[in-house]
Amino acid sequence: MENNITYTAFFKAVYESISKGTFAKLTLAKTIGKPELQNIYIKLIVEENTLKCTHTKKIYDGEKHEITSIHEIENLESELTPYFTAPFFTGLLFTTEADITLKINKKKAVSIIEQAPTFKNADAVLLEYLGK
Repeated sequence: MENNITYTAFFKAVYESISKGTFAKLTLAKTIGKPELQNIYIKLIVEENTLKCTHTKKIYDGEKHEITSIHEIENLESELTPYFTAPFFTGLLFTTEADITLKINKKKAVSIIEQAPTFKNADAVLLEYLGK
């Protein structure tokens, strides 16, 4: 139950960064072993005048492949949470205000760490969509 609260807090930060125009990118990473699915990168797009996101899955099965799909932003939490611990142990939200990292340890305890921002500029698609 506590992990669900932590996941929700992390995705609340994602949604807030999008609404405030500070979102730069979102990545799921850090696997144990060598699973086929290595990373998922989330970027924003505008489709039919609606802000959506792309999920780019980096897959390595002897060769590197990328599979990109388009999703509704409001479904981010429900679509990405199942990937935590199977296979990802880190979620990285990059905003212009802070880098927010969701970490899962070997005992599957979840924590959120906030650090100084890596990105100086928000996602260009988001800024254009918001008219900033």
